[in-house]
Amino acid sequence: MVVYQSLGFDLIVYAPYRSVEGFNEDMQEFCHARDEEQEKFKNFLQTANAEVDRIMLTDAPLLYPPGQLSLASLHRANEVHGVLDFERYLNILLSRQHSAYSTSQLFESLKSIDTLVGKLNIPTAKDMRHIDRKLKSCWDPSSQDENKKREKRSKHKSKRTASEMQGARA
Repeated sequence: MVVYQSLGFDLIVYAPYRSVEGFNEDMQEFCHARDEEQEKFKNFLQTANAEVDRIMLTDAPLLYPPGQLSLASLHRANEVHGVLDFERYLNILLSRQHSAYSTSQLFESLKSIDTLVGKLNIPTAKDMRHIDRKLKSCWDPSSQDENKKREKRSKHKSKRTASEMQGARA
């Protein structure tokens, strides 16, 4: 990140939420979903969006395009809800778009995204407080000076109390 900052680069990450909605509508058309199946697809979409939330906490948005991220979240949601034959859907999708990728290559990408999500560790509240303090010190460098002064005072007090205690013993 330091190299990017020194070169003046900005990393832009596009979230896959819109493409999840688009794929969801396409899947409804693919399945010829009727009105009574709309609730199932609504739950499917909610699960997929929850999966996107988890994916966005990993490095996957920096490594994969939004379309693949959305397909990975829909694949994970389909494992829960089982709304369609996902492999068949991908075959038809790739044949419609005359993609240079094969279904197996796409599934490999989806598996690697799943692996990244599987390795995800959500920080604890204690870790978040520590990270928040570091972030605040980055935003306000003057607070670092105050922290250093506070540390010096506390060290000085601890030395003083230690020497006072030794003097009281004598």
